[in-house]
Amino acid sequence: MEREALQALFPQMVEDRRYLHRHPELSFMERETSAFVEKRLRKLGIDTAAGIGGFGVVGKIRGTKPGKTVALRADMDALPIQDEKACEYASQIPGVMHACGHDGHTATLLAVAEYYGKRKHELAGEIRLIFQPAEEVCPGGAASMIEAGALDGVDVIYGVHLWTPIPAGTAGSAPGPLMASTDEFFIDIKGRGGHGGMPHKTIDSVLAGSALVLQLQSVVSRSVDPLNPAVLTIGSIQGGTAQNVIADRCRLAGTVRCFDEETRELIRARIHELAAGTADAYGAQAEIDYTAGYPCLVNDAAEFERFYRTAASEAGLIRELSAKIMPAEDFAYYLRKVPGCFMLVGAGNPGKGIVHPHHHPKFDIDENAMLHAAALLIAMADSYFADAEDLAE
Repeated sequence: MEREALQALFPQMVEDRRYLHRHPELSFMERETSAFVEKRLRKLGIDTAAGIGGFGVVGKIRGTKPGKTVALRADMDALPIQDEKACEYASQIPGVMHACGHDGHTATLLAVAEYYGKRKHELAGEIRLIFQPAEEVCPGGAASMIEAGALDGVDVIYGVHLWTPIPAGTAGSAPGPLMASTDEFFIDIKGRGGHGGMPHKTIDSVLAGSALVLQLQSVVSRSVDPLNPAVLTIGSIQGGTAQNVIADRCRLAGTVRCFDEETRELIRARIHELAAGTADAYGAQAEIDYTAGYPCLVNDAAEFERFYRTAASEAGLIRELSAKIMPAEDFAYYLRKVPGCFMLVGAGNPGKGIVHPHHHPKFDIDENAMLHAAALLIAMADSYFADAEDLAE
């Protein structure tokens, strides 16, 4: 890796990240972000296709010699959160901000594109650049990009997430399961409304819904193997409009996170059983809308070992073995198709006041983390190409 050449790209990374931070776009609405990326890639002379699986953009940098194809991915979407930071690059779009670092991911991959674009003559193979929309909202953008051919011919894929829970200068990953699957559900409890002073004439949907919330808390603690991490959270309960009216309908909304399909299906079945049984016990009915979201993100063991070798020796980072985390990522879909590794790159820095968690209205990153992320992606790609050449000889 030519470290000085990569360092020279850092000011452009910062400029790109700050522009994108000022102009965030929500999932499935990344029209201007997509156009920004496409324009930059074409300016660099990179073979580029836009409108892939929605607002996705794919760039291809082909070397002068044949070889393997390495895909690198960045996500581009923002979140429906009001930016509360006091800085010159704060979001200019009311109620929308990059509160998860995707602006940094995009800026990082644009820098990597420029780095490899100037080194086509050194490549034996292809670098595939995947700029993905809609990571934040199911069904996500990864599956649609795969369906549109973004992974065709790809041998391995790498991705990074700028991660403020760990300090800048570090990077972490793990072999096998790293990030949880994510499902969401909505349960409508249907009762019979009436006067608050005459409860015996009603079927209280709020009472039945409240009982169901308590019952659902037993699923993980009493139905799931304690050695299998899992989360079932009720994030919303809505019912009624007035203090003296018994509501005829109550809605619960929640999420399920876990790391294996057997546990995932067990929890789903128990939710259906408890919803029907609890509602019936109160004379009500339950209707369930259950959506399976992203699968568990599972890193390839050999590619994790590549990360563990190169993070320190080639990218100059402090490497960590990450614990499993419950947030989900649709990068999981890519890893179901080809081997690869997803890596967490430290972006927190208490000395700079960068301490807020992801999805927080004051979220920010230590921008030096983008340089670290770019170095890691390049190190992983270079290592893969080198191993492929060795095997070919």
